[in-house]
Amino acid sequence: MKASLLFLLACAAVLAVGARADSPEEPKALVQKVQELAQKATAMAKDAFSRVRESEAAQQARQWLSDNAEMAKQRLLWLKEQLAELLKKTPAA
Repeated sequence: MKASLLFLLACAAVLAVGARADSPEEPKALVQKVQELAQKATAMAKDAFSRVRESEAAQQARQWLSDNAEMAKQRLLWLKEQLAELLKKTPAA
């Protein structure tokens, strides 16, 4: 999380420098532009963080599925055997 905050601050600094280069004489316009660019940078950072979180969640889900796939197969085989035993015990109609 520290790296992501550092990234956000670096983006804001780069945007501020870019805004200053575009309009060095107008302080109000500069402040407005920096605010707009900071909002855009924040939105982009939030989007990137949400993608990372989604990616981590998907990765955890894939790991859980791969870890539990063998157990699920074993349970299905056990259920199949139990069903076969039950059908053997049930008299034919």
